[in-house]
Amino acid sequence: MGVMRRIAMGPGTYDPVTYGHLDIIERASRLFDEVFVAVTDGSFKKTPMFSTDERVAFVREAAAELGLANVRVGGFNCLVTEQARSVGAVAVVKGLRATSDFDYEFQMAQINKHLASEIETVYLPATPKYSFISSSGIREVAAWGGDVEAFVPPRVALALRERSPRLATAARQGTGHSD
Repeated sequence: MGVMRRIAMGPGTYDPVTYGHLDIIERASRLFDEVFVAVTDGSFKKTPMFSTDERVAFVREAAAELGLANVRVGGFNCLVTEQARSVGAVAVVKGLRATSDFDYEFQMAQINKHLASEIETVYLPATPKYSFISSSGIREVAAWGGDVEAFVPPRVALALRERSPRLATAARQGTGHSD
C-alpha cells in the first residue's frame, strides 16, 4: 500500500490574488503534501475583473516565484466539494481576516461537510500585516489610481494599472465596477 498524500484545496476567486492570499497558500503548503489552488470561474455574488485564465496565471506565477513546488493552480466551475474530490483533497483551506470572515466561512464549512463528510475545512488566521487586505479593496484603490504594489505581486499591480484608468473614468461617470 502506497503512502497517502495529504492534498489541500484553497478555493477562491483570487480577483486579484493578493499577498494575503499568497501568505495563506504558502503556509498551507508547509502543512500539506500538496496544495491545489482552485480559482473559480465566477460566482453568483460578483463578476470578476480578470478572466479565469488571467487569475490562474497570476497565482501560478506568484507561487513559482515563492518557490512553492508543491502548489498546483487551476480553474474550476462546480461545487467546491466536487472540485476537492476531483483533485483528491482531504481538506479545504480558508484564510480568515476577521470574525465576519469566520461567520461566512463557518456556514460554508457546514454545507460542505453535509455534501462531502470526508473533507475537512481548515482555517488559517491572516498574518496581521495582511489582515486588512481584500481583493475588492485592492480593486477600489486601483480604480481610483492608487498605488497597490504593497498588496499584490508586480504582474498583478501592472495589470491593475492597465485596466484601472477605464474603471476610474467609469466610476466618475456613475457606471463603475461594483462588488
